Amino acid sequence: MKIIALSTLKAFWEEHPEYMDAKEPTLAWYRLALAADWSTPVDVKQDFRNASILKDGRVVFNIAGNKYRLVAWINYAYRVVYIRFIGTHTQYEKFVGNEFS
Repeated sequence: MKIIALSTLKAFWEEHPEYMDAKEPTLAWYRLALAADWSTPVDVKQDFRNASILKDGRVVFNIAGNKYRLVAWINYAYRVVYIRFIGTHTQYEKFVGNEFS
């Protein structure tokens, strides 16, 4: 898969040192997603059983033992993953509220 954009992930832990513990789990997610060939949500669930498949190609991944959430929009036809958000559960709730209000 092509991942857009690694810089979003890096900014999360580099700009907020209190989230540095997310670095290794996030990079592990990135490496697995990069090597994946997801053509359907079922493929995503095979690699990430705890991922939440939402409508319109959105997927929520649990990172670092569910301490953080990563929201991506996946274009399965083009094998592209667009990172929309990474943050804590509290930040996620605000993101969801803004995203769908």
